[in-house]
Amino acid sequence: MTERAEQIGAKSEQPIRQARMLIDGQWTEAASGAVLAVQNPANKQTIAEIPRGDAEDIARAVRAAAAAFPAWSRVAPRDRGRLLARIAEALEARMEEIARTIALETGNALRTQARPEARGAADIFRYFGGLGGELKGETIPIGEQVLSYTRREPLGVVGAIIPWNAPVLLGALKIAPALCAGNTLVLKAAEDAPLGVLMMAEICQEFLPPGVLNVVTGLGEEAGAALARHPTISKLSFTGSTEVGKLIMRSAAERIVPVSLELGGKSPSIVFPDANEDWVVDGIMAAMRFTRQSQSCTAGSRMFLHASIFDSFLEKLAVKAAALKIGDPLDEANDVGTLINEKQFRRVCGYVKDGLERKDARLVVGGLPPTEGPLSEGYFTLPTVFADTSNDWRLAREEIFGPVLVAIPWTDAAEAIRMANDSTYGLAGYVWTHDIGVGLRTAHAIESGWVQVNQALGQVPGHSYGGFKQSGIGREFSLEGMLDSFTQRKNVTVNLNVPPPSRTV
Repeated sequence: MTERAEQIGAKSEQPIRQARMLIDGQWTEAASGAVLAVQNPANKQTIAEIPRGDAEDIARAVRAAAAAFPAWSRVAPRDRGRLLARIAEALEARMEEIARTIALETGNALRTQARPEARGAADIFRYFGGLGGELKGETIPIGEQVLSYTRREPLGVVGAIIPWNAPVLLGALKIAPALCAGNTLVLKAAEDAPLGVLMMAEICQEFLPPGVLNVVTGLGEEAGAALARHPTISKLSFTGSTEVGKLIMRSAAERIVPVSLELGGKSPSIVFPDANEDWVVDGIMAAMRFTRQSQSCTAGSRMFLHASIFDSFLEKLAVKAAALKIGDPLDEANDVGTLINEKQFRRVCGYVKDGLERKDARLVVGGLPPTEGPLSEGYFTLPTVFADTSNDWRLAREEIFGPVLVAIPWTDAAEAIRMANDSTYGLAGYVWTHDIGVGLRTAHAIESGWVQVNQALGQVPGHSYGGFKQSGIGREFSLEGMLDSFTQRKNVTVNLNVPPPSRTV
């Protein structure tokens, strides 16, 4: 995985990279010899072949992780942290190469998305590298004659599964805290975007003992399912759709294995009448993650916009959304790249068609992608906004995972909050107002794990991130996320009032 990713966005034929997966410190093919193609979504060309790992490969990886666990768990936590910090430096040194690989395989624009993701992955390793000394317990004041204390101990072999929308960042979020806590890891990479993750694994392997980190490539229904069911796995950590998350949870329930689930979202933005300003329009676009084609669980895809500013606000939003430059993800000039694959492209276009055919919906900007010209050569879509009066139709209730925003008017704040909470999801939320009291009261009333007021930033290290309701279980990005997700607490109680040994004659 050391080949550079230069000129890969060009339309001319490029050499097909032959990738391998990492098991027990070795780069290996699938036991079956089968491979999967990885496509550049900007031009639909095959750019790599990866092993099609299955249950046999998962078993090999789990055996390696289990064998490595005893020695790794005994490494002093601060020493594990130092290794992660060294990995962070090495990732940073190859940041541009990683970023270009991300742009190539995911379709995420290099300037607006791929480069920040590569930088963010290094930051994640650096943050958790500094937390080795925080793997500590507590003492319990039972009495002067009793010492009772807790220990934070690793779980064992962690099985982790990540999606394709931000693969390197999400891979780092599994690897760094799990390893810092003393676990070993088997990571199943997304078959659509494994190359950046394998590159990160290559860098990690320069510093880690064999078997501590293992990365298997393959299909979810083959390798992913086998990982979820494997009897040696002590913990499952999954990021992806709610539907697959339910399958992971069922597999874990069979063996009473703890799970962390970061799942889907249908996040609301509530805009108050005093916020009819350009900076709020920019914030709505950022919340919608338009520059990532809205392939984000935190996308603010339901906008509850006060009726008094409804039309004027949408006019400003239409102008700004239409001005986003869409094209080759590797072109620095472009703001927006492509969707990940044909399946997702057809799915998003299906939602847009439903909106266009709906009697009560009005297209504000966007629509179906062009069928001719450069954008027709890849899985490019248009930032799209529909105006409607209802929170009860398909586009307002289902996670589209594409650039389709529904705007709904309101006049009563309590009704706006009711509609915002009328969802099976609860991952993120956004509030826009000059009145900080109104903003905070609204944030407290929204049923989501993460609510931002007057901003729409991405997650940062230290931020305790996770969902309510069907958006997930557990937290990531933070110290408490590492402790809760990747350690178990043991209580040790010692009687200090033991009589002296009796003398023997």
